[in-house]
Formats: sequence, C-alpha cells, structure tokens
Amino acid sequence: MKKLLSLSLVAISLLSLSSCESVDRAIKGDKYIDEKTAKEESEAASKAYEESIQKALKADASQFPQLTKEVGKEEAKVVMRTSQGDITLKLFPKYAPLAVENFLTHAKKGYYDNLTFHRVINDFMIQSGDPKGDGTGGESIWKGKDPKKDAGNGFVNEISPFLYHIRGALAMANAGANTNGSQFYINQNKKNQSKGLSSTNYPKPIISAYEHGGNPSLDGGYTVFGQVIDGMDVIDKIAATSINQNDNPEQDITITSIDIVKDYRFKN
Repeated sequence: MKKLLSLSLVAISLLSLSSCESVDRAIKGDKYIDEKTAKEESEAASKAYEESIQKALKADASQFPQLTKEVGKEEAKVVMRTSQGDITLKLFPKYAPLAVENFLTHAKKGYYDNLTFHRVINDFMIQSGDPKGDGTGGESIWKGKDPKKDAGNGFVNEISPFLYHIRGALAMANAGANTNGSQFYINQNKKNQSKGLSSTNYPKPIISAYEHGGNPSLDGGYTVFGQVIDGMDVIDKIAATSINQNDNPEQDITITSIDIVKDYRFKN
C-alpha cells in the first residue's frame, strides 16, 4: 500500500511539474521558455567544459590520444591515398563523434575520391574535401536528412581540451562556428609554437608537442578529430608544391581514395 502511495505521489509531482511548464508557456510564451531552456543547457555545458579543462590541465601525456601512434580500442584508423603518397591517420570518435562519423561515412561512399587539395599553404596546413574544388562546396552526411544534426548550414563544432592543432592534427574546415560540412585540413607547420603558451591554459604535454609545430591560434575555433600517425613526409611534400596567388596548387594533387583500416560503430 505504501509503495502504491509513493508511486502516486511521484506521478502527481510529475504532473505538477508538467502543468507548471504549461502554465509558464501560456503566460510567458514559447519563446521565453525555449530561451530559458537553451540558456540553462548552455550554462550546464559551459560548466561541464570548464571541469573538463581543469581535468586536462592536470593530465599526463598518456591522456592525450594525439601523442601516441597506437590506435586505441575506441579509435578508428584510415589510410588516405593521394597522388603524392599515403597518409595514415587515426580518428577520435570519443571526443568528436559527429566529425568522425561524417568523415568515415563520406570515405566509405567514395565522396572524397579524386578530390583535390584545393588550398595549400606551406608552414601552415593543406586542405581538401570540397567537391567543387574551390573551397565553397561540400556538405555533411546529415544535410537534408537530419535537421537536428544539420539544419542546412552544417553540424556543430566539437571542441575538446584533450585535442589540439599540433603538427599532423586533422580538423574540420568551416565558414564560421557550427558550419561543418565535408572540408578538412591537416596541420603541417613545422616551426616551434610552444613559446608564449601558458600552462594555465595549455596542458604541459601539449605545450611540449607544440615544440614540433602546429597552429595553436586555431584552437577553440575548429574541430580536431584525428591525427597523422604515418606519412607526414607526404604532407610536407604537398605543402611544398608550387601554388598560385589563391593558394591553389599549380598542378592538381588529389585524394585517390580513403581506405578504412579500423572502423568504429556509432550508437544511433
């Protein structure tokens, strides 16, 4: 009897909460309630991210997946075959699930086959993934199919304090926050970038990694979702090619195919 009474009280409480929100919506309007909910969710996400940053600042090198060439259980592995040679990368679905799923799905369907590296800047990065070949094209696997993930402008950024734009980092190119489609770039800069990086903002293992190059100025603005584990010589070769005034290689450099060596099963 007591159990039934408890269940009844829970049910009444839930109904009351539901009624309160309905009354609030009736009095204050949907816009107010939706904005309030969005604000609460944003504040919760910010708090969780801050906690994650503090955890990362105290972590040792083993906690940063980019700093080892071993492919972990919860990681994927691909070989990008280009006209200049092969590039092997590992991907991080734990930290950037949308970007990794998007990249792997495109790769399996041959979306990237025969696309060019349309933007190449030595001592910075090499960029590809655009079917138009001029930096204006490409779309995510969800465009026109799942508006919750891509309402038409691309999917959201996934920023993690455990992933950075160190040399060899694979990241999503975009036209602004939360506009990720299909274009990506690989950080190629070889110059020491550790000077000026504070241990109050950067984990010490990452500061050490930046001694070998990378682009810390891009951190926080773009989604890092993978790391080169073999073939940096190929990337350096591509980066050293002759380009025109628009950073386009004078001779096409293409992705022949992307082979999935180790896949990852996403929970949908």
